[in-house]
Amino acid sequence: MLKKIMMALLLVISGVTGFFVAKAQVTFNNTLNHVNRDYDTALKDVDLSGIKVNSDENVVNVLIVGNDYREEKGYDASGLTDTMIIATMDTKHKNLKLTSLMRDMAVDIPDHGLNKLNAANSFGGIQLLYKTIAQNFNIELDGYVEVGFNAFEKIVNAVGGVEVELTESEASYLNTTNYISKKRFRTVKVGKQKLNGNQALGYCRIRKGSVKTITGLMDDYGRTWRQRTVIKCVFDKLKSLSLSKWIELANEVLGEYVTTDLTNDAIMGYMKDVIMMGTTEVTQLQIPISGYFRTSYDGEYSCGSSLVLTDGVSSERNLAANAEALNKFVFEYDSKKPFEYGTFINDDTGASEES
Repeated sequence: MLKKIMMALLLVISGVTGFFVAKAQVTFNNTLNHVNRDYDTALKDVDLSGIKVNSDENVVNVLIVGNDYREEKGYDASGLTDTMIIATMDTKHKNLKLTSLMRDMAVDIPDHGLNKLNAANSFGGIQLLYKTIAQNFNIELDGYVEVGFNAFEKIVNAVGGVEVELTESEASYLNTTNYISKKRFRTVKVGKQKLNGNQALGYCRIRKGSVKTITGLMDDYGRTWRQRTVIKCVFDKLKSLSLSKWIELANEVLGEYVTTDLTNDAIMGYMKDVIMMGTTEVTQLQIPISGYFRTSYDGEYSCGSSLVLTDGVSSERNLAANAEALNKFVFEYDSKKPFEYGTFINDDTGASEES
């Protein structure tokens, strides 16, 4: 009799558990339905014939785009992509990775010639941006997420702000320019502090050469470092939230300001994989890597000052080096020690560069 009672009790418990799991999944599905879907621009439909791209069934690469669309500039597709980051979930090595693609890289854009990478989106939308990345860096992407500035601010505010450390030059610049768009928030100080969404957005957009990060980075190197740093701060806060808080936050932010070609099933599958990996550490890289580009200046090319990979004596080496470094980081790096590049490509220099 006791055995029968225990079995009945277990059945009841499993049934109740199953009910709540199913209910949570339905609730989260309904939340994800608020996301703007644009399957007409799905990356899987981009014609990459003739382009060699690398992929791995154990590695998922999603392109995160921060779009600087401003109608008054007259772009006929989308705006210049202010942020381009490849978010990688590597279940093979059980780690998460973020790679910034610097917007001022001069690359070959299909049917448009040499131009800055961030111009691809304005010429032909997210699909042309993907084709440009594939052609220049030989990497397959599994989808994209486009985030507007308003979504960024709301997400940061929803998690209670992000703690960062500002240098003197950063604090001064943010308090005396319109990078923090709301004047009442131009009150940041030197040192560690919590930034709200409007302040964090301004912080992530700094690219002035004289403004240094706490790591000494300037220009777009400093900006991409700030972007990855804030994303990691947000992720650290999100991972501690309850499911109900996740749903509340998602309902508030997703519908109006986020667009993706990922299905609900894909998103939930990726989330489950992250949980199963059991890691929340994020490693970072930025392309181009040190030593494999040069800076051009206004007048040298029609696209203005830029980071050049594709011309000069070492053009072939530079482009190949950056493509290979990206692929090594995404598909082979296990995060057990700092990522180094230099021995992965056969060249005559024998140099070893650290990213």
